[in-house]
Amino acid sequence: MKVGIIGSGNVGQALGKGFVKLKYEVKIGSRNPNQDKIKEFIKNTGKLASAGTFDQAASFGEIIVLATSWSGTENAIKLSNPKNLENKIVIDVTNPLDFSQGKPRLALGYDNSAGETIQKLLPKSKVVKAFNMVGNAHMVNPDFPNGPPDMFICGNDEKAKQKVTEILSKFGWSTIDIGNIENSRLLEPLAMLWITYGVKTNTWNHAFKLLKK
Repeated sequence: MKVGIIGSGNVGQALGKGFVKLKYEVKIGSRNPNQDKIKEFIKNTGKLASAGTFDQAASFGEIIVLATSWSGTENAIKLSNPKNLENKIVIDVTNPLDFSQGKPRLALGYDNSAGETIQKLLPKSKVVKAFNMVGNAHMVNPDFPNGPPDMFICGNDEKAKQKVTEILSKFGWSTIDIGNIENSRLLEPLAMLWITYGVKTNTWNHAFKLLKK
């Protein structure tokens, strides 16, 4: 299986390494694939990892991971060429964060979300929101004293969500499907809760779990 990752920051790199450990081929996409940080990523990740432009990563991947900052997401999708993403699962890891006033806050909410926006930009893709409510250090094989945390996901395509659930299981997560992509309106504020607690306590080693009886 080939994975194209749109975004070469810490999140994209962490997930890229996770996929390579599972023996997936990974191409990480960037506006400038010749950056030193990307060369270092390829060197440290191994033969199954490569780099290219957004367009090349989108064309390469059978599954796509969208791991861009919100301010650059729409342009990254344009540079990826939406035709390259048609009929593919697009795992949306974005959060619509606005840093214009210093502390992060949500740029969208209540009646819209990043997940919905991306699905509208990619109407022929199968967008699944996942991985957005935890830090990159814990996205792969999260290790917490009280057992594995839960990853909440949403999306409109049931088979796509099943595939993402399989990936999450391999990454060490228990998964809870909360429905259609509109429920990104709930998951993105959950990420904001994760960030707010981290800022308040200056700790970033936390995650969520739904307790059931």
